[in-house]
Amino acid sequence: MAELRIAFVPGVTPGKWLERWRERHPEVPVAATRYDDGQDPRGLLASGEADLVFLRFADGVKPADATTHVIPLYEELPVVCAPRDHEVELYDDEVPLADLAGEAWLDLADYPPAVGGTAMAMEVVGTGAGLLVLPMSVGRLHRRKDVVQKILTGAPSTRIGVGWLKPLGDDPEDPRVEEFIGIVRGRGANSSRQPSVQERERREAAEAQRKRQRGPQDAPRGGARKAGQRSGGKPSGGNKRRGGPARGRR
Repeated sequence: MAELRIAFVPGVTPGKWLERWRERHPEVPVAATRYDDGQDPRGLLASGEADLVFLRFADGVKPADATTHVIPLYEELPVVCAPRDHEVELYDDEVPLADLAGEAWLDLADYPPAVGGTAMAMEVVGTGAGLLVLPMSVGRLHRRKDVVQKILTGAPSTRIGVGWLKPLGDDPEDPRVEEFIGIVRGRGANSSRQPSVQERERREAAEAQRKRQRGPQDAPRGGARKAGQRSGGKPSGGNKRRGGPARGRR
């Protein structure tokens, strides 16, 4: 079977799902590659570079469209990234967005992959040029000693979802994709909703049906011997007396 190709946005760690796939389906290879935030995940699906993509989208946005299925998986909290010795460092865990009014902010869109992407933006934060808001998982990925990160309350959050192409016309869903989606959703190896389990049950039911249909034709001819009957056809055992003269009546 063809290799299953997974693409994921920075901050997503698909290792646990890939490992479960390899445990359950060692006969189908799986490959995962990370793509940049600036890339269009739907373009990866349309071009055939990926069979499934893990994508990031703003909370409250409907990510699916006419060509793509998307299942939301989990929410990401935003963090504010500030240079060390900034007043943000004085907060314990969370910083209200309202407390940062008047601060200079960096726009991640100004730092595409061609100029260094998020890593470059975090370097600029370290210089004190401005603050930056990132999803928590991305902030952890680009942690720096000269930058402090705190959860930012009152700011929009983001979500991670998994997407794949809708089949064309009456084409069925790709069973490999359906199988992987089941793994992401936490279905067990023997879940009746998994395509592999459904296919196995169909094969077992068809084999049982074939056995029932050919059963009378495969029975041995002549029928079974009667209990207690020898191969010669005469009854065995019974009350037959052994040799010796018969006794008369007195």
